[in-house]
Amino acid sequence: MQQSDTDIELKMLVEAIYLKYSYDFRDYTGASQKRRVLHALKEMDCDSISALQARVIHEPAVFSQLLQYLTIPVTSMFRDPTYFAALREHVVPVLRTYPSLKIWIAGCSTGEEVYSMAILLKEEGLLERSMIYATDINPKSLEKARQGVFPLDAMREYTQNYQAAGGTRSFSDYYTAAYNAALFDKSLCENVTFADHSLATDTVFAETHLISCRNVMIYFKKKLQERAFGLFHESLCHRGFLGLGSKESIDFSVYASSFEPVQKRERLFRKR
Repeated sequence: MQQSDTDIELKMLVEAIYLKYSYDFRDYTGASQKRRVLHALKEMDCDSISALQARVIHEPAVFSQLLQYLTIPVTSMFRDPTYFAALREHVVPVLRTYPSLKIWIAGCSTGEEVYSMAILLKEEGLLERSMIYATDINPKSLEKARQGVFPLDAMREYTQNYQAAGGTRSFSDYYTAAYNAALFDKSLCENVTFADHSLATDTVFAETHLISCRNVMIYFKKKLQERAFGLFHESLCHRGFLGLGSKESIDFSVYASSFEPVQKRERLFRKR
């Protein structure tokens, strides 16, 4: 089937980005990627994807700007509260048996999942002996995650999520409100390493007990999903846990038989 000019231009753009900056978006799903690039065209005042490509190649700052559109963060604290409730009920009792823990939040975006996990571990008495690796490909998102500052008007939703996830304290205990922002307790991130890591191009960096990678796979084509599942399988220790997003599954992966469901509805799996 003949491809449209837009689709051809899009392929050339992502190939140029890979060749110039080593960011690999070639196996991201087309529809989402196309929607984001077309939105970027309007915001960045470009007449066509080809015009954007020329600027991206010759102006690194333009690529940095485009990266914000290609990796638009859609996240919240304790998103899908039943996932975190299942972590408390089914995974935490096993994690307690380890003297120290390594946890990988892959595709952590602006940090909401990281702070949610840190709060959960703190309330379960596990945070002090945990090392959390929070990774993403977007340096601006990582910097925002490090700062731990989130909009104050989001706290109402986050508080409801936290309570539904089985939170045991007042959610406001974890942040200080000022100037329409909420600054989260820095002690939550004392054992967090924020790092640049691409599931498309990088390798495993540590053996981990739990990997939480939610709402990232939905943007990947099959080939890239398999690569990511392979990284997770290699990184997880014997009987380690894997958490995915509510629309994601390992069932159709070549790694499906390497994992067993812990709570299938909550997309929690355990390495066999």
